[in-house]
Amino acid sequence: MGFFQGWCRVVLWGVAVGLLAGCEKVEEIRESFAHLTPHEQYAAALRTAGLAETELASQWLLASTTALHPDTPITLPFREARYLDPAQPAAISYAMELRRGQELLIQVDTTPGDTSALFLDLYHVPADSTEPVRHLESADSTWAISYNVRRTGLYLLRAQPELLRGGRYTFTIQTDASLAFPVAGRDSRAIRSFFGDARDGGRRDHHGVDIFAPRGTPAVAAADGVITRVRNGGLGGKVVWLRDAYGQHLYYAHLDSQMVRPGMRVSVGDTVGLVGNTGNARTTPPHLHFGIYQRGPTDPFPFVHQPTEQPPEVRADDAVLGQWAQVRQPRTTLRAAPNQRTEAVHALDEGTAVYVEGNNGGWHRVVLPDGQTGYLTEAQLRHSSDVREEWFEGPGQAIRIAPVANALPIDTLSRATEVRVLGRFEEHQLVQTVAGRQGWVVPSK
Repeated sequence: MGFFQGWCRVVLWGVAVGLLAGCEKVEEIRESFAHLTPHEQYAAALRTAGLAETELASQWLLASTTALHPDTPITLPFREARYLDPAQPAAISYAMELRRGQELLIQVDTTPGDTSALFLDLYHVPADSTEPVRHLESADSTWAISYNVRRTGLYLLRAQPELLRGGRYTFTIQTDASLAFPVAGRDSRAIRSFFGDARDGGRRDHHGVDIFAPRGTPAVAAADGVITRVRNGGLGGKVVWLRDAYGQHLYYAHLDSQMVRPGMRVSVGDTVGLVGNTGNARTTPPHLHFGIYQRGPTDPFPFVHQPTEQPPEVRADDAVLGQWAQVRQPRTTLRAAPNQRTEAVHALDEGTAVYVEGNNGGWHRVVLPDGQTGYLTEAQLRHSSDVREEWFEGPGQAIRIAPVANALPIDTLSRATEVRVLGRFEEHQLVQTVAGRQGWVVPSK
């Protein structure tokens, strides 16, 4: 977990100042690595400038590699606000299952006026876990990616700000159709027969989708392209073939009439024919059989289905992002995803300290002091602002940077010190001094 890797080390201001002073040099060197992704350019510039061996930069490089190991895939559409602490080098990632033909849309928003660099990179994760992930796209300065999915499988988005940069980011990830719908005035709700459905008593499979519409409804170009064939006869009756820019062949069958000729260039929405029931569809209501072929038939549904569900709005309190909170009730269930029906990760005791790193709908994404992550509802947490002061007796007792016996001490308690107990983890307590220092202590027996 990038947050805790950085948190458990000392970040000396001298190192930070040195890194900032080297930024101009990094920018000069980065120009010589134009063939690399922006993230690779930045990493290469750190190494060339001699900064990669510093504690802060080495944590940043480690975090970027660690984030390429996919976690449990998220469910799309998805929206989550995340806080990345500028003082703690970190990278985050989201894994997602995608189908060929979908258009993946990623947008990241942040505080208005924030001009710091955020590196966004999309990868394909091979089925063989021994193979490395394959880079596909990088975002530009708009922090957006639009990607036409060419292969069904697992994909991963990595996000990482520059060194000493961070803040609040809202990630919106969703899919759309990569092709326009091929029947005017209709959408995927008009599909009543799907790819793979049995035909002729199971002797063959359906190699397309059937879109039902009144006779004479325009069948339109789902993509810009060239008409390669216009034919009459056989199972499809009156048919039209269109080749798009990706080399895919779009097949329109059972047309009542054809409105194009071979060699014509068409644009999205141009009428290529009218819906009918010619060929072997003469005993069925009028419909368009729409197929996609490229090295064989493929399911057209992901290409033309436009999801109607929108990403959930973030309703959880933003004020607690990047803050510690504590569990409000005993035996509180930590969930793997922001949904009451998802897997229970852990049962937490009342008072357990959790770090709030994200908001998703009405849920908080939290991290336990041991690095375990999960989701809790806002009602399950007590925020640090609601925590009362407590007195400690323990002259000379160390306040440590982590809930580990040999963790680095950052302060010392006086004999009678007023502190706020922000939460507990095992035998340790997370406290905040009057001066605002936060750390872990073991209460006296």
